[in-house]
Amino acid sequence: MRYTDIPLPQTVVHYCQVHGVKHIVISAGSRNAPLTNGFVENPFFKTYSIVDERAAGFFALGMAQQRKQAVALVCTSGSALLNYYPAVAEAYYSDLPLVVISADRMPHRIDIGDGQTINQKGVFEPHIEGFTTLKPDVSHATQTLLDSPRQQLLPKNASPSQIHQIQAEIQAHNETELDRVIQTALERRGPVHINVPMEEPLYGLTDTPLPFRTPSAKKEKDVSIDWAPYQKKWAATQRKMILIGTHAPDPKLNQWIDRLLTDPSVVVLTEVNSNIPNTKSIASIDTLLAPMEHDPTADFQKLQPDLLLTMGGMIVSKKVKAFLRKYPAKHHWHVDTKKAYDTYYHLSDELKTQPVKVLKALSTCTINSTSNYQSEILATYTRYKAKGASYLAKQPFSDLKVFETLFSCFSGPLQLQLANSSPIRYAQLFSLSPQIAVFCNRGTSGIDGSTATAVGAAVACSTPTVLITGDLSFFYDINGLWNNYIPADFRIIIINNGGGGIFRILPGEKDTPKYDTYFETIHQRDAKALIKAFGFDYQQASSLWKLRWALKGFFKPSQRPKILEIKTPRTQNDVILQHYFKAMAAPNET
Repeated sequence: MRYTDIPLPQTVVHYCQVHGVKHIVISAGSRNAPLTNGFVENPFFKTYSIVDERAAGFFALGMAQQRKQAVALVCTSGSALLNYYPAVAEAYYSDLPLVVISADRMPHRIDIGDGQTINQKGVFEPHIEGFTTLKPDVSHATQTLLDSPRQQLLPKNASPSQIHQIQAEIQAHNETELDRVIQTALERRGPVHINVPMEEPLYGLTDTPLPFRTPSAKKEKDVSIDWAPYQKKWAATQRKMILIGTHAPDPKLNQWIDRLLTDPSVVVLTEVNSNIPNTKSIASIDTLLAPMEHDPTADFQKLQPDLLLTMGGMIVSKKVKAFLRKYPAKHHWHVDTKKAYDTYYHLSDELKTQPVKVLKALSTCTINSTSNYQSEILATYTRYKAKGASYLAKQPFSDLKVFETLFSCFSGPLQLQLANSSPIRYAQLFSLSPQIAVFCNRGTSGIDGSTATAVGAAVACSTPTVLITGDLSFFYDINGLWNNYIPADFRIIIINNGGGGIFRILPGEKDTPKYDTYFETIHQRDAKALIKAFGFDYQQASSLWKLRWALKGFFKPSQRPKILEIKTPRTQNDVILQHYFKAMAAPNET
């Protein structure tokens, strides 16, 4: 095995290996050549070449999402680094560990007019868990350093022994910093940035590794919680609501939710990306809350909880946020090992532990058999769902009808990746098989990296992956397909409604030149010509029967990945969706 002959990048590679950061996503460049050589030459690492840094960032994020491990990104100096920022922000708010490793120019070469050079220190603040700019070596390219009138790393007439001593201090500092920052990514489950300044020459290799110290073992912290006060409050409360946001599949969590739902005073609200399949939970929050806004018999105060227990990541439903802010619980406990957002403005307790531990402790409480909280809410929810299904059976081809059709044909095991805006919202309205795991970039809720994330997730996951995306999201992230790693069983379904259809649902003036151009951004583009360059098979559907016909063979094994583009009526989708919720609230016919 060969190593870069520059101590600093060799040290970076070594500490990634020590901490088990195995998957490395590299974007082409020259300044990062020592890092690239170091990772590629070492058989411990699995390396990936992604040219576009923005796509590379989301590709790595998708891998981290599925592997539940840190994934590293390596880029050259200059603006290349800035292209990681959308993925870094998403990782920060989604609690995913990314280790961003940026090559940099030497400190005395910054801001003097050299090309491909920016100030790279702290560029990801405040969306970062840890950062370090490592100290450059003085034992490499020593004469170049001494010849520079601006450098402050070595005295002008430094002796060999001085150079050796300074290098030893630099090496000790860099090893400590690398240990600290990479460990932060693992412990905090978030992105970190390691900035690596290097001097030319950059391409030298050696057969001799440096001697490294052994990092001290880290002890896992265990938070001790006195459960008695929580159990007492839980047992005495008549109306308890558990609200679960974005969450990876967890069978143990499902088991404890099942146990708690035997208590009639408990209502559980989940979303499709909560990955909590349970017939007694409210699996579509907007199917409950949106019709209530149109139902003259609805009483929001009956739904108001006395105690709210939240867990998981970001919530999609705006309606549940508005409801819990207007009708707050007396007590709001949030469970997370890392942080607790005061989303509903009445946070009272933060339980810094695993959700399973909390649910297990609460499951020992006495069941509140006198409450009818769960039965009343479930009855209303079931009634709305039945009316919605009856309405939808009579509706023409539309976005809503497409999602109903897609979700009825999906079978597992399957990984479903959802783009933001319309896809994640429509997906909340329908049920899925428990064998289907659902993911979406809800940390920042952006459309910018949905495709690249899904590709990275597909590479990291053994089950087939399907991405459902909107037209704008797909075209925006087309470079997410620019790589050589897409599995043959990867599938993309594009809902092309000719623009940003989500804006037609929101308040505002519609069908004016300003709205059409700057909000809905109407276009006539389809994906057929674009995707040929990426080696996908292509199908298109513009009616319900064509969609059903296309789906018959869409998931069958193939030699190449496939794209199904579904064109829906732009001006009808919003009307059908809004009438869908109103129909649920319509009075029963006599």
